[in-house]
Amino acid sequence: MTMLDVRAVSHRYGQKQVLDGVTFSVEKGELFGILGPNGSGKTTLLKLISKELPLASGEIAISGRPLSELSAKQWARLAAVLPQTAETAHGYMVRETVALGRYAHQHGLFPTWTAEDETAVQEALAAVGLAGKIDVPLERLSGGERQRAYLARALAQEPQLLLLDEPTNHMDISGQVRLLDQLAQAARARGLTVVAVFHDMSVASLYCDRVLVLKEGKTAALGAPADVMTPELLNDVFAAPVVRQAHPAAAKPMFSFVPQHQREKAPSIGGMRPSFLDDAVVLAARTPLRVLSSALVGGGFQWATHFVNRHVGLDYDCRDAEGDMRRYLEQHGFPVARTIGMMTAVDVRDAVWRQKDGEAFSVAVMVTAGVGNAVDAARAWQHQPIVAKPGTINMVVVIDGTLTEAAFVQAVMTATEAKTKALADRSVYDPETGTAATGTSTDSLAVAATQTGRTFAYAGTATELGRALGRLVYEATAEALDRYEWRRGKR
Repeated sequence: MTMLDVRAVSHRYGQKQVLDGVTFSVEKGELFGILGPNGSGKTTLLKLISKELPLASGEIAISGRPLSELSAKQWARLAAVLPQTAETAHGYMVRETVALGRYAHQHGLFPTWTAEDETAVQEALAAVGLAGKIDVPLERLSGGERQRAYLARALAQEPQLLLLDEPTNHMDISGQVRLLDQLAQAARARGLTVVAVFHDMSVASLYCDRVLVLKEGKTAALGAPADVMTPELLNDVFAAPVVRQAHPAAAKPMFSFVPQHQREKAPSIGGMRPSFLDDAVVLAARTPLRVLSSALVGGGFQWATHFVNRHVGLDYDCRDAEGDMRRYLEQHGFPVARTIGMMTAVDVRDAVWRQKDGEAFSVAVMVTAGVGNAVDAARAWQHQPIVAKPGTINMVVVIDGTLTEAAFVQAVMTATEAKTKALADRSVYDPETGTAATGTSTDSLAVAATQTGRTFAYAGTATELGRALGRLVYEATAEALDRYEWRRGKR
């Protein structure tokens, strides 16, 4: 069922055209977002729908009824507005403020307060979490609580359509989440249709079923956030570089801007070289690197400045390895939130560092390797229950360039394939299956990029980057294995 229908709506302020032929519809129960830069017509569009401005061009209908046919009270029975900010009426209690939402439902010169009115107020207060502050003066509430009180007033109105202009403006994070969760819940539970103006693209993506993107009063895009909110569109609409990423917990995209100084920062691979502690080999970057890692500390996508490969004995107790590694980093002064932490039973003095500098990009690799824990991944299911042991092949790859997420993943694949080839050429076997080993059971790999300079969409072996990466990883792994065998022979 269509709740709101907007057809070819245009509007001028004097000679300035602020809306130009905007058309869209919103279904019942939908949470619909409106996005666009300042001056794109977002607030004007809401004012036309709410009858705050006269409609001079186009058509607007609510629940099938033309806006022009609705009186103010009839409109209020169908729709409610939650503005960005509202002036606090001093002396009003929370309950009295929310009760104002029942005005549209009262009749006669001297309307009476009914049980239905009371139920609507109590349910609205409970819905926004203010039932315990019913007798508190409005001016004593925080900004976020006042906004929730105004939302309760709108809900008490029992509208079919709720219009919001930047509803989370001036609210802290907890207030934003609470308010938006309540709106989403009301849309699902009550069939309430919500149309809201947003400035935050990530918030709109997380909460909206569909979005309308405006540019200079015209429709730039209309559809589901994941479909229409592309970096190319947003870069054009907002005239600023926008990066899109997948949300870590929801199947929604997230967005962020890239500041100018970040886009112009100098590559940081040039001065990187391994340094050694008594029990660790360390790489440190001048500026944070974007990292995809399987490491004990700092796994997944991170920004990191330090890479620590720590030596532990063969008898190391791995039951709380991550917690122990975090404590180790703290004790040695490394910033845990920006450090990739690995463990190895190999002597870290045998770490191999290889670097290739080219005109278009540079790649460097650091490897420690040993095969006492070797395994054939295709036959690991034949092993007895595995007791976790310290990792024996740890690898850090550093690339001077900008990698897409696909390129990060392909770099991991290329490095893994090159490592496996080095094992094959050194005739390393899985001791339990007698077949060629593909790695060890607890290998760690980190691929890091400066995210400056040339952009690499891919890093597979069909690419220049992938070929350079594969060669370096193969050579470094092979040399690290040779050092491992040499040291074993010296024992």
